Amino acid sequence: MDRSPFFADLLNTIADRGRMMLNLVRGDEPVSADSLARLCTRLLSSQGEASGVAYAREILERWRALDADGRLAFLHVLRDRFGTDHARLADAVDAYRDAPDDRTALALHDAAEPARQELLRRLNLSPGGIETLVRMREDLLARLPASPDLAIVDADFTHLLSSWFNRGFLVLRRIDWSTPANILEKIIRYEAVHAIHTWDDLRRRIEPDDRLCYAFFHPQLGDEPLIFVEVALTRAMPLTIAELLADERPPVQPRLATTAVFYSISNCQEGLRGISFGNFLIKQVVEDLRRDLPGLTDFVTLSPVPGFARWLAEQTDPSAAEALNLVANEGWHADPALRERAGQHLLPLAVQYFLEARTTSGKVIDPVARFHLGNGARLERINLLGDLSSRALRQAHGLMVNYSYKLDDIEKNHELFAAKNDVAAAPTVRRLLPKAVVRSATPQLLPPGRSAQP
Repeated sequence: MDRSPFFADLLNTIADRGRMMLNLVRGDEPVSADSLARLCTRLLSSQGEASGVAYAREILERWRALDADGRLAFLHVLRDRFGTDHARLADAVDAYRDAPDDRTALALHDAAEPARQELLRRLNLSPGGIETLVRMREDLLARLPASPDLAIVDADFTHLLSSWFNRGFLVLRRIDWSTPANILEKIIRYEAVHAIHTWDDLRRRIEPDDRLCYAFFHPQLGDEPLIFVEVALTRAMPLTIAELLADERPPVQPRLATTAVFYSISNCQEGLRGISFGNFLIKQVVEDLRRDLPGLTDFVTLSPVPGFARWLAEQTDPSAAEALNLVANEGWHADPALRERAGQHLLPLAVQYFLEARTTSGKVIDPVARFHLGNGARLERINLLGDLSSRALRQAHGLMVNYSYKLDDIEKNHELFAAKNDVAAAPTVRRLLPKAVVRSATPQLLPPGRSAQP
């Protein structure tokens, strides 16, 4: 998958010669979804490598020239003209029923694959093809809410991108103050959890010895990061994001740190949404940190709770109503009396949110929780006023949580969550679950303001 400059130049040469051979001259017909469909049909029927690369490059160049309506029309072309050949599939089903063996099973498998998948594979022959296909899926995802019928096309993109972006092709790179500026600019732009406002802000996050950042890259996307994680080295599990991002804070010598805190994970490519990198990234970074800093004993997160306020607003029990009444007071978090009363309601409700609340399909509601719990982490602590930013107050009434990656328990926690949606939670968390909804083992939390030692 690694395309060196020499290989890229070679592909461009092949494409140029193929275009001359096929007389594919720009402007020979108007750029439209229909003209792209005809070229796609030729691409699927082409046999030579030069012609295949030429057709692929021409199709992608013409796609980039389409306006919004043209791109939508092309997605419908992919859906309607390059799907499964149902007559061929029916014949393959009959053949398998008559003689169920490996040969007919393979024929059935081949017949079931929509032509779109082979088309996308061949489009990837073009120089820079994979980057354009990622942008094409980004456009597709933006249209799905209004055009759910395109989900079948997205399924084929997801299938192939999951293969092209599997862990074996990804490169882990440390991001520090010596990283090229074009990459640092992207880190600022793509940060999705705790905004980076200035270059000095970025410098405070990546230059000190106790602040680290790692990103995954793909050889075919050059200097475009796929996902990155920011890490703080500390001597305790943090309660608030402010203590990690403070302008003036006492630095920690890495060799004396006991805790690695993953406090921000940001996906960078919208076109790769749903292609999982985060679990690989965290595990790889943990392995590297354990190797380089053997004094680290705890690996935790300080994570947002983006769905809590929306869920709470839908609850009708008296405790939820009282909590909502209290947090409706502007500046409630700065008033000690209001803060204490709100916390008495918010913390048990938050535990209920994590341990008991489910989507209609039975999944844990919170997307960040699903990510970390699915990776085998444990819900370690809920922090009442972990983040006082306007977004956190709006989305979670200031709540943040610590997930803990205890290496001996990761596999067990993952299996229980995957099989039963069981949430691994510390006893201190579970003891705060309201009595009315306790199902089995009873669980707690540290009182607000008390720090947990590693």
